[in-house]
Amino acid sequence: MTLALGCVADDYTGASDLANTLTKAGLRTVQTIGIPSPDLSLPETDAVVVALKSRSIPAPEAVARSREAEAWLRQRGAAHVMFKVCSTFDSTDEGNIGPVADALREAAGEAIALVTPAFPETGRSVYQGNLFVGALPLNESPLKDHPLNPMRDANLVRVLARQSRSGVGLIDMATVTQGPEAVAAKLDALAAEGKGAAIADAIFDHDLETLGRAIVGRRFSVGASGLGLGLARALAADGRGTRDAAGAAVGEPVGGHAACLAGSCSQATLGQVAAAEALMPVLRLEAGRLLAEPEAVVAEALAFARERIAQGPVLIASSAEPEAVRALQSRHGSEAAGHAVEAALSAIAEGLVAAGVRRLVIAGGETSGACVDRLGLRAFLVGPEIAAGVPVLRSAGRPEPMLLALKSGNFGGPDFFARALDMMQ
Repeated sequence: MTLALGCVADDYTGASDLANTLTKAGLRTVQTIGIPSPDLSLPETDAVVVALKSRSIPAPEAVARSREAEAWLRQRGAAHVMFKVCSTFDSTDEGNIGPVADALREAAGEAIALVTPAFPETGRSVYQGNLFVGALPLNESPLKDHPLNPMRDANLVRVLARQSRSGVGLIDMATVTQGPEAVAAKLDALAAEGKGAAIADAIFDHDLETLGRAIVGRRFSVGASGLGLGLARALAADGRGTRDAAGAAVGEPVGGHAACLAGSCSQATLGQVAAAEALMPVLRLEAGRLLAEPEAVVAEALAFARERIAQGPVLIASSAEPEAVRALQSRHGSEAAGHAVEAALSAIAEGLVAAGVRRLVIAGGETSGACVDRLGLRAFLVGPEIAAGVPVLRSAGRPEPMLLALKSGNFGGPDFFARALDMMQ
């Protein structure tokens, strides 16, 4: 296997988002869950996205896992490796974006890395180094309230400088509009000043294409799926990729039952759960009971599902309004509360699959990671797009294939669950 592009993603839904973007751009793409074991057979592919669950773990662990993934990708011939981060740059002042970026840049032998979370398709743009969600700076938008990594500063030069060992510069829009040569020259100038990273402005897709052309010949970059789009289009211009990358991946229907799980507390997911109540049975789990009586709650949820899935899909949700989540975290601690919810939903996912579910839609990055780990799924072929950033995934290396959708909390429209199930037959 010789890869045109290797990617290390810091969570599972973000990995799916990136894999979807690369597939739409014509790259045959496989998403793995962790570093593949030697006995896992992967098809011929243009790009591999290694999905880690490293966004909110201690920084030294995140660095170690990411370096191992980067080394695996280099061994498969990846000349360029991109570290995929969230388009809201979710991180604390301790990391993990800065420490991982520093480590992977050094492993790649690069003096400086271009960094941008811009992804116009999902309303994320960067201007003068500030991250915007639609028309609002990140710290004034609803997305500032991530339960684990709240974001209170929209200036990414400042944010990354607080995490990184090296200085951070800016490639502003005036430079980007001059084209890839100007971007490359600015990168070199910032490196000569001792900077190890450069936040790059991008407002439109053509800005991302400019950035992609500027760095595709370098060895390392950091960004959200928008930068992946720029890199993929630069590779496609060199003749890499195929027109039917998405359609070929899904294959034959998998049959079985269908179910949905929601662990995200984002406003988008809350609205999607409410909309689904008109279409399918919905069970809302009480988060306090999940901590106090997890085994009883899991058993009740599985009984609810088994009574109904033969007639059609069901949805089980632990999603709650932000105020309720904050109250729970204040009583039990944010880490303990989050782990309890993830453990319960992943146990429910395991029980659903044992009951014959072969089509599973999961909302929430941490929830998706916990469920995929519990189910032992190690790799996916990337199929057609359900919503911006969310593809249909077909499990690889499993005797009975499954179709899944792993959705970041903020992604998708009100009808997301219905749309996903319609596309997963």
